[in-house]
Amino acid sequence: MQPRTEATLGRLMASRLWKSIFRSGRGTSTLHRSMAIQQSVFLHILPAKVRRRMLNFDATWYLGTLTLGTFLVLVITGILLMFYYHPSVPQAYADMKDLRYVVSSGLFLRNLHRWSAHAMVLLAFAHMFRVFYRGAYRPPREFNWVVGVILLLITLLLSYTGYLLPWDQLAFWAITVGSNISSAVPIVGQKIHFLMLGGNQVNANALLRFYVLHCVILPLAAVLFIAVHFWRIRKDGGLYVQQSEPAKGAGEARVSTEDSAQEAVAKP
Repeated sequence: MQPRTEATLGRLMASRLWKSIFRSGRGTSTLHRSMAIQQSVFLHILPAKVRRRMLNFDATWYLGTLTLGTFLVLVITGILLMFYYHPSVPQAYADMKDLRYVVSSGLFLRNLHRWSAHAMVLLAFAHMFRVFYRGAYRPPREFNWVVGVILLLITLLLSYTGYLLPWDQLAFWAITVGSNISSAVPIVGQKIHFLMLGGNQVNANALLRFYVLHCVILPLAAVLFIAVHFWRIRKDGGLYVQQSEPAKGAGEARVSTEDSAQEAVAKP
């Protein structure tokens, strides 16, 4: 059974379809294996080896991993919520009521999505604070710091665009206040306000735009920048772990001790 399975797998890997997807394939040389890793997105993002001290809790507090975990929960629960939601003014609020009172476990699903969003914002801020105060933004990691800032902005935009989707009084007036604040930006404020809402007030156009942003554009942008973020962590030498620096003046004290010893030997 095993030789037959290996033969079938060998024919599959030798087929044109397999080679069109995995261009390098497996090989025995170091160069061939390196090419296989370089040409695979998943193998190229994740490192082959990780230092043990980088996996300790005190190294990162697992804030980045927890933020990614909440994002995955949001993706899963968001897809499930899309089966019961219509981005239209007459139906959006009715769908929210059905999720609360009619759909089985609908209230749990919606609350899980909402509280995961709150947790993701909190964890993203905590992760950024820890990276900043530990100095992990310094060269050669400054580009990854910029990517992290962009991810934080995407997180805030995801939370903001999802706020309008229930189409209740709280969401309507919160988005009204937020869009009016954006219109106060000098020179381009009115254009930003019109582009955000698709008009001059919060209506069906605004609901549709916020739905597309929340469910399509911003999640795809987040996935792209998360991939770049992990890739840059690997290229920058792995997770940042603060190195122990020698005590101030330790080198001078060692030199002075050696000079004293040499003087003592030189004396008769």
